[in-house]
Amino acid sequence: MVGSAFDPKESEITMTITLHAPPYDITAQGFYFDTTDEFEEKAIKLVNSSGDSVEEFEIQFIDGEQIDCELAKAIGINQGNFRDFLTCVEAWEDWQKILVIIAVGECGYDFDPDVEPDRHGIDIYYVRSMQELAEQFVDEGLFGDIPESLQFYIDYDAIARDLSVEYSETVIAGENLIYRAS
Repeated sequence: MVGSAFDPKESEITMTITLHAPPYDITAQGFYFDTTDEFEEKAIKLVNSSGDSVEEFEIQFIDGEQIDCELAKAIGINQGNFRDFLTCVEAWEDWQKILVIIAVGECGYDFDPDVEPDRHGIDIYYVRSMQELAEQFVDEGLFGDIPESLQFYIDYDAIARDLSVEYSETVIAGENLIYRAS
């Protein structure tokens, strides 16, 4: 656009989520939807080959951001929770989604959309490895003040092995993370 100012509001892309609802009744045809209203509208009209209403559907994540796909997988998206899933995807920031993915998908917590994600007691470190976490902890003084003359003798591999007893590694949306559930 020559001669016009850049307006970031015009360039924002809203990513929608596309879900698919294949019915458990194999004589009926599934449908794609983006909202709960669209699901309700299409589900109420759907009939099988005998003309009977279809009531039970599997819910599949088809398109959207990778973090949302991983959230759907972690919570086990289904007909009973997809409405909550869509609400949470809109309401939560990525860091909140990451907390829930770890809490539910890795630590075995139940998905409860009414619980604030930061209430799960998960500590997340945005580092690539246990050794990097060990270095961060040393730099932050977790092991006390270490004289500069001794810093080259620190065995970060040994610290990393010790940390791996209480901390775990995971990859979410292509990002390596280390976490601890308290």
